[in-house]
Amino acid sequence: MSCFWLGALGGARAQASLSGVVQDSVTHQPLAFASVFLANTTLGATTTEQGQFEFPKVPAGTYNVVGSYVGYRLAKQSVTIARAPQQVTLLLGATGNRLGEVVVESTPNKPEDYQKFTEQFLGRTAFSDQCRITNPKDVVVFVNDSTKDLTARARKFVQIDNDALGYRVKYYGLRFASNDEDGSLSFYGEPVFEEMTPRDEAQRRQWATNRAAAYIGSFAHFLKSVYNNRVKAEGYLTQQITVVENHRFELTDSLRRTLLAQRPDGPFSKAEQDSLKKWARAVPVSATLYPADRPIDSLRRVSADRQHTYLRFTGELQVCHFGEAPDPKYGKPMATLGPSRKPYPPLREVSRLRLEAPEAEIQPNGSLLNPLDVSAGEYWGFEKIGEFLPLNYEPPTAAALPAPAHTTPNP
Repeated sequence: MSCFWLGALGGARAQASLSGVVQDSVTHQPLAFASVFLANTTLGATTTEQGQFEFPKVPAGTYNVVGSYVGYRLAKQSVTIARAPQQVTLLLGATGNRLGEVVVESTPNKPEDYQKFTEQFLGRTAFSDQCRITNPKDVVVFVNDSTKDLTARARKFVQIDNDALGYRVKYYGLRFASNDEDGSLSFYGEPVFEEMTPRDEAQRRQWATNRAAAYIGSFAHFLKSVYNNRVKAEGYLTQQITVVENHRFELTDSLRRTLLAQRPDGPFSKAEQDSLKKWARAVPVSATLYPADRPIDSLRRVSADRQHTYLRFTGELQVCHFGEAPDPKYGKPMATLGPSRKPYPPLREVSRLRLEAPEAEIQPNGSLLNPLDVSAGEYWGFEKIGEFLPLNYEPPTAAALPAPAHTTPNP
């Protein structure tokens, strides 16, 4: 299960202006020409000589406002946009470099470690193949020989050029960690998107087509569907998965390993052979899929004042999106959907969700208030940076949607 977040924004909705000032945290002097951006969007600005900035129209939602300036640490502040104008003050702390300070350069990354990081961070999809990190020397990759954890950090930001979607992404404050032994992977930070300039009209249309393909069936698309009570209308099937822990697994596995260690070459009696076969079939957890489609009230909770919407379900949730074939590089069969009176459409993408908190609040802009409240696996776990879209991406209307980019069904 991997933690990550994508975002998307549909249709017209509430907007408001956001303005503020960037200052030195000690002297409170304004910082002229500092960079300010709303994380996970294409919205960025440069401060005036008085350290001021303004975003005239920001869609409703909660954002991190991030300030960056040479010689200063990043500063960020969470702000919720509704209908009233908002103002913020970003206080940046100096890095504190002094004369005579020794700068220690890190050793070059091992090629195999850096390669593993790029594959896990950028992903292995067809769109990911068209992504490249343009400042690899600014990325530091480290592998802990004891825990086998692979971690990555960036001195300032990681810059990714996504030639499939037409975005240049500067990923500030990257915190990346993975472990092959337990299959965990997580990364987070404060990315800002910049529209790339297409070389011609054909590339502009291709980018629009690819962006729509990345959005349709994505985790962000699903969240928007839950928020707007359009899960079925948007082509989703949601199913309950009950996961039960086998409390006897550690005992039976210990017995199996002990017997094999005592007599690695046998021989074993018939009773011992039967026991070994039975112990080998034991699993630490078992999962049961309930094929029935879950009603909307079992997926979300809306507050009494109708101002907050939460993703909420028990156990784990299997989410299938029909109508679009998976990326041809997915490389494995989709999870079963169980029996059905009517055959399911062959084109589908099946994912799995687990809540890491009792519930996760969905914002009006289609993102999660806390992205780490949800873990995604199966198909959504396969998608990474190659499918990242900014929060202020506006998908086309249903009538204007292009044909899906992937057309080969996955069995």
